[in-house]
Parts: sequence; C-alpha cells; structure tokens
Amino acid sequence: MRPLDWVVLVGSLSSIIAYGLYRGRGSNTVDRYLLAGKTMPWYAMALSIMATQASAITFISTTGQSYVDGMRFVQFYFGMPLAMVALSATVVPIFHRANVYTAYEYLENRFDAKTRALASVIFLMQRGLSVGLTFYAPAIVLSIIFGWPDRLTTLIIGVTVVLYTVTGGIRTVTWTDVQQMLIIFFGLVVALLMIFRLLPRQVSFLDAIHLAGSAGKLNAVTFHFAWNDRYNLWSGLIGGMFLALSYFGCDQSQVQRYLTGKSIAQSKLSLLFTAMAKIPMQFFILFIGAMVFVFYIFEPPPLVFQRAEYNRIQQPKLRARYEPIAARYQDAFERRKAEALAIVEARHTGDTRAENEAIAGYRRAQQEVDAARRQGASLVEATGGEKGFRDTNYIFLSFVTKYLPTGIVGLVIAVILAATMSSSSGEINSLATVSVVDIYKRHFRKQATDRHYLTASRVATAFWGAYAVAFAGLGKHLGSLIEAVNIVGSLFYGSLLGVFVLAFFFKRVSGTGAFVGMLAGEAAIFAAFLFTGISFLWYNVIGCLVVIATGMAVSVVSPAASATPDTAR
Repeated sequence: MRPLDWVVLVGSLSSIIAYGLYRGRGSNTVDRYLLAGKTMPWYAMALSIMATQASAITFISTTGQSYVDGMRFVQFYFGMPLAMVALSATVVPIFHRANVYTAYEYLENRFDAKTRALASVIFLMQRGLSVGLTFYAPAIVLSIIFGWPDRLTTLIIGVTVVLYTVTGGIRTVTWTDVQQMLIIFFGLVVALLMIFRLLPRQVSFLDAIHLAGSAGKLNAVTFHFAWNDRYNLWSGLIGGMFLALSYFGCDQSQVQRYLTGKSIAQSKLSLLFTAMAKIPMQFFILFIGAMVFVFYIFEPPPLVFQRAEYNRIQQPKLRARYEPIAARYQDAFERRKAEALAIVEARHTGDTRAENEAIAGYRRAQQEVDAARRQGASLVEATGGEKGFRDTNYIFLSFVTKYLPTGIVGLVIAVILAATMSSSSGEINSLATVSVVDIYKRHFRKQATDRHYLTASRVATAFWGAYAVAFAGLGKHLGSLIEAVNIVGSLFYGSLLGVFVLAFFFKRVSGTGAFVGMLAGEAAIFAAFLFTGISFLWYNVIGCLVVIATGMAVSVVSPAASATPDTAR
C-alpha cells in the first residue's frame, strides 16, 4: 500500500472508533453497558444488526464464492424476510415484556434453571467458535498485503476490538456499527465502479453481465432440489428461514440488538428493515464477485490466488510439475479471452449465429480454466500444502491490492477491517452478556453490586476477545469462510430454535422435556453432519423438529413435571 492508502485506512478506522467511544460515553451501569439503557433508535439497531452479519468474511469470502460458484449463494437468504416478519410478531414483544437481558434468561422463567444453563452453554460454544472465524478473516487481508503471520494479525485486531468494546459496551458497539456500515456501502459501490472502469473499452455493462451469465455466474435462482445441494430455492426458503429464525430469534448477538430499542415498535422496525435490505445487499456483494470474474477474463489471473502457495509451487524443484499445468492454464485463458471478445463483437453486430458459436467455445475454454485451477490446487496439496486446499478467500483481495488505484485500496481494506471490527465487537459483547447474566450471576454470585457486575462484564469481554484470538487459526483449515461460519452456526441453532418454539407455543411441555429435547436435537444434528450428505441448511430444520418432538414426548411420559399455563409467560 502507498502513503495515501495508509492515510485513508488509518483515518477511516480512527474516526469510527472515536465516534463510537464518544457516543458510548456514560455506559457506567450494567443496564447501560449491556442494553444501552434501552435508548437506541430503530435505524441504529438495524444497521448494527446488518453490520454484525457483514463481517470481513462477507466481503472476502462471499465475493470469492461468487467467482467460483456463481451467485446461487444468495438463495441462502430467501427465507429471511419470512423469518423477520414472524419474529417481529412474536419474539420481539415477548422478550421486551419479559424485561430480560438475554434470550436465555427467559427460558428459566418459562422452564427451569438447567434449561437456561444448557441453552447458554450451547450459545457460548457456537458463538465462541464463530467469532474466532471472524477474527481470522483480516489475517488473510494483512498476510496478502504485508506477508504478516496470522497470529500477529489476529492479535492486533483483537486488542483493538476488545479495547473499545470493554470501554463503551453495547452503545459504543452499536454506534460504531452505524459508521462502519456507511463506509462499507460506500466502499462496495466504489469497488464495483472501478471494476467496470478497468474492463476493456469495447466491453459494456450489459456485455459484462452477458459474459458472466454465459459462464453460469449469475445463477441466482435454481429450482432443482437435492438434499445434498447447499443452495437452491427450497433449501433457501425452508432451511434458510429456520436458520434466520434461529439466528435472529435465539442468538444473543442479534437478540441483544433489538433489546436495546426504545420500544417494541422501534425493535420491530429494525428487524423489518433488515429483512428488506439483506437480500439486495448480499446480491450486490455476490454481483461484485461475478464482475471480478469478468475482469479476469481479460486480465490474466494467477493459477492460485493465495500468494504464498503460488510462489511455493513455482520453486525450481517443482518446476517440472508446475509448468505443464501453467501452460494449460495460460492456453485456456487465451482461448477464453478470444471467445469472450468474439461474443462481444457478435452482440454488437447482431450476428446471433456467431454469438452462439462463440458462447459454446467460451464455455469449453472456461471448463479448461477450471480444470487447470483444480490441477493447481492438487499440486499445492500434493507438495505439502493444506489438505483440501481452496483459495476462494483470496480472490477478491488479490484483485483489490493489485488493480485498484491508490486511495481506493486503502478504502476497501478499511471496509474489510471495519466489517471485522463491527461483527466481532457485537459477538464479544453478547458472549460477555451471557457469561455474566446467565452463568456468573445466576450460578456463582447471585447478590452483588451493580458496579461488581459491570466490572465482571468488562472482564468477560476481555476473556472472549482473547479466546477468539486463540482459536482464530482454525479458519485456515475450513475452506470458504462464509460457508464455514454458517455450518458452525447450523450445528447448534436448530436445538436453540426448538426450545424457544416449545417455550412460546407448547404450554404443557416441562423443563425436563425441554432439556432432554435440546440434547436429542444436538445429537440428531451431529448425526446428520457426521453420517449423511445432507446440506447444512437442513440441520436447523432437523434439530428444531427433534427438540419439539422429544420435548413433547418426555412431557407426556412425565406429566407431573409439565408446566402449567400460568408458568409460561
């Protein structure tokens, strides 16, 4: 990066943190530190909810996902609007009226202490792993730019996030998220505009879309159903809806956002705004990845986008194995480029026959490019690289750092780092909240001063930040980070959703039934994960249904322990 990039990067991040700390002043009680005194307006909550999801993983991995697999990942979000409407009508008013700090506190009011404790532990396990993956994403950024080791990068980001989260609490986190989302949107628009500017002059916007579509990169909706297909209309609508219900209705990192609202109406508005904005936002990010693909039709992409591995396989001792693959890759690239230009020329002249012939050749060349890339990945793996090597997470950053102009590079890097800070700070704050309210205060120190719990909250925040840094290295072994973080969530969310469904809608289910149901739900999910090829989006459906069925069955067998209608609120 050049000096101007550093000025933009440091200036952007410094202003975000300073503004968040300024808005977070006065967080000197537990209520203000964890729930902002329930003073947040709907737009701040909405942007904070979106920022918590829009981690660096979104920009690094989602764009790469689109480059490799097309835009069908957007179907993952198709069930979200349905989930948000349902949550606005049910969960938001229930949690607000229960006057709770955490979602799991409600479970003790409805069931018993052991059910609350189990749900809290499941959340801590899931979210603790996820925040580690979130911290790993910027390690990729700085390793590409500077060649820094992963551990140093995660330590720097972790210390920065923990410092301002410990200082200002949820109010600082939320207002910082607002600023970060504004920079994120601006940076994405600039990145897309720069891609179009860098395309050859004869390639118009519509030509670029046509080339991406001809290569199968604009496959935003697929109707084919298969249990092992991760992204299609049905898995998105059904599995995605269950995942969104779990994430926004049972995950404290999201629940805590709308618990900070001034009123029930304000909290509902924040969820409904997110429901309307999320799919267009993800579509836009995936579209950027598809346009990066189009850019690399005309500009030679590296055989392997991960720079360290690419340099390694070019060493003299591997030259005999590398050069035939590189030659095949270069030949396929040149043929694809020639066919793409022929498509553009035929479109401009209206020669349909020539266009169809060029499209057929273009697709054959693309298959050769893909085959050569697979050979390159196999070479990396066979010569000491990571097993199951994939370079999806490095594609967008390679483009940004090599082709975008001075100043814009700093802005895009600021966007990615800001996204990491926003999502990880919210996750760490929610982990601290559950640790203090549901575990420490409930089971270890029931009677203490407000100042004591405030201090405990800050200590817990620092602990979870250190935990995330320690486990961030797991990300390098999990392939596409955007898929990995959702797979991790899906291993736990189904059982959480199931127990809240029991709490809200099945008044005669007992605490023991709910407790055993969660254990059965987790067992079913991990069985599906370990022993079947079922797509992870269906884990949420499986877990939820098993929890409901088991909870009802256990409560019928032990009717004396069942909850009375007066017990549930």
